[in-house]
Amino acid sequence: MSAEDTYTSTYSENDPYGGTTPDEGRVFTVGGGDWDDVVEAVDPLESERIVVNMGPQHPSTHGVLRLVLELEGETVVQTRPVIGYLHTGIEKNMEYRNWTQAVTFVTRADYLSPLFNETTYCLGVERLLGIEDQVPERVNVLRVLTMELQRISSHLVWLATGGMEIGAITMMLLGFREREKILNILEMITGLRMNHAYIRPGGVAQDIPPGAVDAIREFIPDMRNRVNEYEDLLSANPIWLARLQGVGYLDTAACMQLGVTGPLLRASGLAWDLRREMPYLGYETYDFDVVTEPAGDNYARYLVRINEIRQSLRIIEQALDRLRPGPVMVEDKKIAWPAQLALGSDGLGNSLDHIRTIMGTSMEALIHHFKLVTEGFRVPAGQAYVPIESPRGELGAHVVSDGGTRPYRVHLRDPSFVNLQSVPALTEGGMISDVVASVASVDPVMGGVDR
Repeated sequence: MSAEDTYTSTYSENDPYGGTTPDEGRVFTVGGGDWDDVVEAVDPLESERIVVNMGPQHPSTHGVLRLVLELEGETVVQTRPVIGYLHTGIEKNMEYRNWTQAVTFVTRADYLSPLFNETTYCLGVERLLGIEDQVPERVNVLRVLTMELQRISSHLVWLATGGMEIGAITMMLLGFREREKILNILEMITGLRMNHAYIRPGGVAQDIPPGAVDAIREFIPDMRNRVNEYEDLLSANPIWLARLQGVGYLDTAACMQLGVTGPLLRASGLAWDLRREMPYLGYETYDFDVVTEPAGDNYARYLVRINEIRQSLRIIEQALDRLRPGPVMVEDKKIAWPAQLALGSDGLGNSLDHIRTIMGTSMEALIHHFKLVTEGFRVPAGQAYVPIESPRGELGAHVVSDGGTRPYRVHLRDPSFVNLQSVPALTEGGMISDVVASVASVDPVMGGVDR
């Protein structure tokens, strides 16, 4: 019996795939023979498709991602991202710490731009406290300054690792070289290279130290020269162009339907940047351009991020010029811990002179200090969401308070998680060799995805 004699299509005899109906799907009426022979006769490519696990590993991502790829030869037919391998319970753990301690958890979500996590969370807490207008101007400038430094650092990691995946090893070495300079500056300001817990509700943990402004001013012209060096290395490189141009196309309509924001959206031609559209921290007073590219492919995303580095340098220069002497925490003593404490000479713990001052002032001052450190301040019941523009797109923290000293619920709207939905659209129908480059162009950080 031939394969053609063994089945009957429920839809059309001319349909080589057997036809489909909305209620039943593909249906075969088989009178005999081997099932594999029947299917292969109807769909000759069925036996040629293979399923490949790309991961769980680092396929151009900053974390652990698994991609399940269905292939016809070297063409990707279906892409299914599998997440959850980096889940650490960050949001849940925040419910068991006071409002200030929770910063040390939220900073670890998107660990390539932790200061952005801290900022969106603290802006939400400040809105619930009703102290947005009380935050000193110096605090806003310091937040903008450190975040824009970190935006450059994050884009450098993307450029370095994305270049490495395509074979541009030199770009990896150069990118991490400049990132190291930024991390040194951030360590000077915050005390840590990453996961800083520097931005706190009401202000920042400490003022900028002597020498930091000079270090940043020296870095700016050097970084400008380095960006030009990157473009000289890549922008006319035939291999770089062949691997990126026309690959991973995603237009504005697709971005809007998928909720994609950040460089991916701007690389499709739409000038949407929350620093311009929904300003915060005084961004509306800074002079910078929203970078866009019309092509919507991997190369356009490269151009957007390269030019965003230049715009961040413009903002940093303006922030340095705006730094004026002033406090770095709100005046309310019931909130202003720990920025107004003084460190000991060894850098660990409070200075003895400061403790002596508290103990010698009054018993009430000592009791208040003890309660503020151990219990924390209370936040009025309510909820707030303040989105900001992170290196990957719209990042927001939905902060909920029940009136206590700990968050009732904190949920992050992480752009890596949302943008990862675009991976099937970027890769399906393309070559398996282009999957890594397209995933890299999304720049997902899996700590933010799995949080």
